[in-house]
Amino acid sequence: MYVQVLPEYGLVMDPMIGVVTTAGESLAPVIDKVAELETVANDIVNMLSGTGNFAASFPGRENTLPMAGGMTAFWYGLAVGLFIAGIYVFHLI
Repeated sequence: MYVQVLPEYGLVMDPMIGVVTTAGESLAPVIDKVAELETVANDIVNMLSGTGNFAASFPGRENTLPMAGGMTAFWYGLAVGLFIAGIYVFHLI
């Protein structure tokens, strides 16, 4: 027994389970994709903190993002500082 939810789209609801699905088809593949997308979205949000283990990383790499960010900031700072120092030195010559 199904209850028509949106007949124009073919959506029905099983009142015993409480699942809305299309008539004759299952939404299980869609639910699996949504679960996978949810783990990816949570992983992206967790990257903002820089700590923790991520879904696509190997074990033991919990603090790699802060380390990589610090090294990147160091090298960019060095490059910009040398550039400004070079402009200053060549301006004096």
